[in-house]
Amino acid sequence: MAYKNLHNLYGLIFFFLSLNVFGQNQEDKIYNVVDSFTANPSAEALQNLRNTESVFWKSAKPKTKDELLAIVILNCNKAYYENQFGQTQNAISSYEKAWMIYQNYKLQNYDIVEFCLKPLGNLYTILGDYKNAENTIKQYYFIANEEKNEKQKTAAILNLSNVYQNSGRVTEAIKMLEKTIRSEKLAPTQKGLLLNNLGANYLLRNINEDNSEAENAFLKAIPLLKNDKTVLENLYNTYINLYRIKIAFHTKEAVQYFTKAEAIFEKLPQQEPRKKAKFYLEKAYLLLKQNNLDEAQSELKTVYKILVPNYQNQKNVLPDKNTLFAETVLLDALDLQAELYLALEEPKNALKSYSLSFYIEELFRSLLVYEDSKIITQIRNRNRTEKCLDIYQSLFETEKKTSYIEAAFKLAEHTKSVVLKDHLRNLESLSREEKIILQQMQNWNTIILKEQQKQELADISKINEAIQKQNKLMLLLKSNEEKNNKKNQTSFDLQNLYTKLNKDNAAMYEYFWGSKTIYLFVIQNHHIELKFICIGHICGESILSYTNLFFKPESILSDIGYFQKTAFHAYKNLLLPAKSNYKNLIIIPDGLLSLLPFEALITKQSKTTNFAKMNYLLNDFDISYNNSAELYLNSSAISNDKRNILGIFPIFEKTSYALRFSKNELQSIKQNFDGQFFENENATFSNFKNNITAKSIIHLSTHASSGDFETPASIRFYDQEILFSELYNLQLNPDLVVLSACETGIGKLYKAEGTMSIARGFQFAGAQNLLFSLWNVNDYTTSVFMDYFYKDLKHNTSFVNAVSDAKRAFLKDENIPNAKKSPYYWSAFVYYGTIEKEAKPTNYIFYIISFLAVIGLFLVFNHYRKWKIFTKFSKLGITKK
Repeated sequence: MAYKNLHNLYGLIFFFLSLNVFGQNQEDKIYNVVDSFTANPSAEALQNLRNTESVFWKSAKPKTKDELLAIVILNCNKAYYENQFGQTQNAISSYEKAWMIYQNYKLQNYDIVEFCLKPLGNLYTILGDYKNAENTIKQYYFIANEEKNEKQKTAAILNLSNVYQNSGRVTEAIKMLEKTIRSEKLAPTQKGLLLNNLGANYLLRNINEDNSEAENAFLKAIPLLKNDKTVLENLYNTYINLYRIKIAFHTKEAVQYFTKAEAIFEKLPQQEPRKKAKFYLEKAYLLLKQNNLDEAQSELKTVYKILVPNYQNQKNVLPDKNTLFAETVLLDALDLQAELYLALEEPKNALKSYSLSFYIEELFRSLLVYEDSKIITQIRNRNRTEKCLDIYQSLFETEKKTSYIEAAFKLAEHTKSVVLKDHLRNLESLSREEKIILQQMQNWNTIILKEQQKQELADISKINEAIQKQNKLMLLLKSNEEKNNKKNQTSFDLQNLYTKLNKDNAAMYEYFWGSKTIYLFVIQNHHIELKFICIGHICGESILSYTNLFFKPESILSDIGYFQKTAFHAYKNLLLPAKSNYKNLIIIPDGLLSLLPFEALITKQSKTTNFAKMNYLLNDFDISYNNSAELYLNSSAISNDKRNILGIFPIFEKTSYALRFSKNELQSIKQNFDGQFFENENATFSNFKNNITAKSIIHLSTHASSGDFETPASIRFYDQEILFSELYNLQLNPDLVVLSACETGIGKLYKAEGTMSIARGFQFAGAQNLLFSLWNVNDYTTSVFMDYFYKDLKHNTSFVNAVSDAKRAFLKDENIPNAKKSPYYWSAFVYYGTIEKEAKPTNYIFYIISFLAVIGLFLVFNHYRKWKIFTKFSKLGITKK
């Protein structure tokens, strides 16, 4: 009854307010509602702002620029308080809406940087949406630079350094901050803020565990920040950073710094929930380090009470899964909770806590649009996964239940090329409109990347324009996704994997490269096993040493004995199988193993210097690779249609790029298969794009580059160079893509996702079977290898068998000198994809002849039977009438 009366009272208040503003224009009504809200803000009162905006948009009257600006201001105020009330995602949506309206209607006379873009960029950073954060900050830096607002420029540099720091680009952050500190005329407070950020980045760089640079930067920042009460929060962060430096080895000093930070925190004005929770989380971490487990648990419960709606202090410490949301402090709290459970020797509860962390990571990923940001969330997931693998193994050793190893495998598999798998699922579920938006976003991203490559000569205004266009498309895509609310969750069926491996006569070796250990899952004969490979100086560096041998051709030739020894030790360390009943070996590499040619590993040492006579793993198995077991399991069958090849051969005659033996490659393919072939000036990107449909094999014989830390991987057509990301929108569906060029399988490497290579570009476009290279390949030996490959493929063998046979034939070829039989030349090309043998076309003539033969035999037999009966009856004096 009391609630009903209160509801009626609110109704009367709203009625009188309505009377009070009767006759006002729409703009004044909006400002009055905003003023009323800011005078007495509350989570409940936010609804009044939302209702006002809803009424405004439903009105059929034309919207003036003044009215639209009022709506921008309404959304900025709404977003500020939504963030204060812990509604981070709502706050981001409100800021995004304000920025979109401000841009679309070209509004003015409002500090959009201070009240919208700065907080929006910071919220993107908190969310882990680093690409959006970077784009937003660069936009307001451009605006601040044009308006000569030095304070906002410094804020942009600080916030951009935070983005770089959180996304693993620490070196870029340090360079930018050091340059700003050296070159700009800074106020003491600004310099202190920059030094604080610089120290945080030094701390992450942490060369040889020497934190002296970071500590010095923080100590220099303190006197510059102490005298400015407006930056108390930054001073608090400086002391927290010093506490983190000392906590590992100097607990007493760490506690002193934390005490100073706590004293400042208590003086801070009203804090939003997440900042309060972050402080109590730091306190819980310190207590755990001091082994005060009960007190640490108490502080963690405080974190949950602040952040999680309706969290009750019950027997179950962990919050309910249905109450969780995308929040980094909550994520860190659950990770710390798992560590606390491990300290209490409760591993199963630790797994439950990590399970909730993984769930929050999924929520984060569902909110992200850009590939870069999604990859970074997976890197974060990897560290957590490694801890879980150790727990599962420990439980298995205690209880001997295979289910623990199966759970560990599914968890490791879940980190494999997640962004690629999500993209491929989206190709099936996204609408045509959404696909066009993604394509346009990618086009603008290409313009940004190519302009940035010009470095000092880059046109900043052109980059900013491209960022603006990309940002508008991103906001449009996000609004579509919110309406559709698509979910792409899939489950992995291990029993189906067992069945497929058995059918394919294959064993699978899946690796997970951790921080101190390589984990290996061996799956064969309906059984799974988890093994461990030690890495680092203690265990020797045979795996890395083996990989390093393929950087230059002379590395192997200069000491063949060393190659054999290193390749053998790498084979033993990687725990690979001896020759067995299995014909096929499927490798799911990880980390640096993605750059390693497994075929050339030595299974048994010998004194021979004849490369053809060495004991390679190639001699024991047909080897195929894949990005993940899920991609292998869900691969499509190879088509039964007649081979139809699209060949791109720029050749680059009479240029410094000339590929003399590319012509031999072309003739070899033509002798074995029909197709459409483009040579020299006809081998353009447009001819490639316009002719890729309905081709079973796409073959590119050209130049490619893996790029470097700043430059993306690229492939060269006759008329232009194409970045790997420009291939994403091609929407291919061939049986096979052959990339006969240098370094098509290498690029910027992410442990979780793989290499950002040309091969990855084709995978994103939909190609599931690829043959590509891991390093610079030789023009002549490549043409010989490809000749053997296509000759073998003509006999309807599987792709993996054709690749393996081509390598074996190459080694047996008496016309190739021993030096050119070095693994450097023949093991560069690796095959990623299905190992399923192609179904041979139906031989209808055979079946017709067989059918006629059966009929003929039946007629002969029937005639013979009748003759026998007639003879028998004749002897008895009986005849047919």
